[in-house]
Amino acid sequence: MKVTMLLADAVQEQGTKLFILGGGWAFTGPDVPPMALAIVVEVPWMETNEKHSFRLSLQDEDGQLAQIGPDAQVIQFQGEMEVGRPPGHPPGVPFNVPLAINIPPLPLTPGKRYVWVFDIDGKSDPSWRTPFGIRPRQAMPPSGT
Repeated sequence: MKVTMLLADAVQEQGTKLFILGGGWAFTGPDVPPMALAIVVEVPWMETNEKHSFRLSLQDEDGQLAQIGPDAQVIQFQGEMEVGRPPGHPPGVPFNVPLAINIPPLPLTPGKRYVWVFDIDGKSDPSWRTPFGIRPRQAMPPSGT
């Protein structure tokens, strides 16, 4: 399978299309607004009519599951997909499955890097990763006289 991911401000799935607002960024913050991932999974012809599980996980810059907030919460989204072959679809032609994942503001650490990692049926690929950074907080200049 092939997976394409794009960070955005918001994304909506309508049928076989994704509508993306503010897509393609790689840095945010230091106060992290809501974010979204626009994901397209290309399912090969021979893997249709089968149930596939997927997971999207947030990892820290060390490649570990990011632990967010005072509860050390892990951020993961999981689901299943199954693509059927409609009558008349040309043999061998893959199918695209669009996924829109909108995420509320997360208390991520300024000055750090994170990466969203996608896997299907427990397998991933280096290209199924979308890294991003959180800008550091700027020191307030001293109030002068």
